[in-house]
Amino acid sequence: MPRRSPRKLRADAPGSPRDAVSTLLVGTCPGPPACTAVHTYLFVDGLDVITRSDSRMAGLAPGLLLRPGGPLHPTDTPRTVDVAAEEGPDPGPGRLSFRVRLRGGTVLWSGLMYPGADGAVVEEVRFRLDQYLAEIRRAYAALRGPR
Repeated sequence: MPRRSPRKLRADAPGSPRDAVSTLLVGTCPGPPACTAVHTYLFVDGLDVITRSDSRMAGLAPGLLLRPGGPLHPTDTPRTVDVAAEEGPDPGPGRLSFRVRLRGGTVLWSGLMYPGADGAVVEEVRFRLDQYLAEIRRAYAALRGPR
């Protein structure tokens, strides 16, 4: 049987950071006059993922990201999702993206690179499917306003 490194054994152990479940909170900016455009905030465990990833970026339009079947809705097939672009009068060529996929009852975001609360780089986060979808639905309904 091949030997595994102690680091690998710790990373795969139950209760390791790989098993941690995060919480998603979605916010939106109202646009003018507060900002130049309406954009989305994505908070993972209370941290603004977009700003922490690249402070020059602003989240893309919430109607695009949050709509039913939109880019943030997970599927069994992993896909790369653009979530932010460089701020300015015209969005710049720079984009912030990560991969979204569904594995059982867990939504995974991978390809991240932002400092977590402890300063360590966060490369992947996991969400419970029910909490994740409820938050996306809540934010999309709030965007559409009362009916």
